[in-house]
Amino acid sequence: MPLTMAKTGESNIIKKVGGRGETKRFLEKLGFVTGGSVMVISAAGGNLIVNVKDSRVAIGTEMARKILV
Repeated sequence: MPLTMAKTGESNIIKKVGGRGETKRFLEKLGFVTGGSVMVISAAGGNLIVNVKDSRVAIGTEMARKILV
């Protein structure tokens, strides 16, 4: 399921990072890698605040749809 459907406060394992070359590399640089852990902290205004690799990152809904957990 896409990251946008994950429950707030629940830890998830990243199954796949989609998107085209540049988008995929950008997400991987932020820490969204296959097998990594990610947790949605909050969702508001079309953006998600997630905890990945001990850092909080804000990403848009379009980017979050490319991350499958």
